[in-house]
Amino acid sequence: MKNYLAVFLGKPEAMDAWKALPEAERRDREKRGIEAWHKWVADNKGAVTEMGSPLGKTKRVDKNGVSDARNELGAWIVVKANTQDEAAKLFLNHPHFTIFPGDSVEVMECLPIPQA
Repeated sequence: MKNYLAVFLGKPEAMDAWKALPEAERRDREKRGIEAWHKWVADNKGAVTEMGSPLGKTKRVDKNGVSDARNELGAWIVVKANTQDEAAKLFLNHPHFTIFPGDSVEVMECLPIPQA
């Protein structure tokens, strides 16, 4: 089996709209979403190798220094599967985009570090 990094993405505009929801509605959806996310983890516990976490605000570092940045990255997790397609199918109908304002999950193989 191979390890696959899954990155949860959401457009900044979707997060802005989420924050603009009435507080009671947002809290209800948060509660349902977190419950559904935990159920997804429990249902797929044999595939989850690294639980990952939500991601906070971003700083960009380049040759000009450090600056604030905004991107679509929302969370990450590592799963194991026989193929990339098998790993990707784990995320069909995931609460990230069925309850929360996320747009998609991108799944990529974790490759070994090349030897010198």
